Amino acid sequence: MFWVVLIVSGLLEAVWATALGKSEGFTKLVPSIVFGVALAASMGGLAFAMRGIPIGTAYAVWVGIGAVMTITYAMVTGTESISVIKILLILGLVGCIVGLKLVGDAH
Repeated sequence: MFWVVLIVSGLLEAVWATALGKSEGFTKLVPSIVFGVALAASMGGLAFAMRGIPIGTAYAVWVGIGAVMTITYAMVTGTESISVIKILLILGLVGCIVGLKLVGDAH
């Protein structure tokens, strides 16, 4: 259960990061509200997940999922350029996230 919550929280990190950019310095209401709600839910989920997952692993996985999803969304929507090296680096992040999950369960 902790891992499911952590993954959802990582996805919400990408939501709030994207909404923060779209809020234009909190001058746009809807993205600002989405930012606040997603931020609170993401942090709450991270805090819950840390009850059963070591802090270093939980935080690294949370940040990694958020980073991967944020850059992927930006590339799909055209606000970020796509290149082979960026895709390879994203895949490397995914590999590290999976690796932390596998190693974390080995203790």
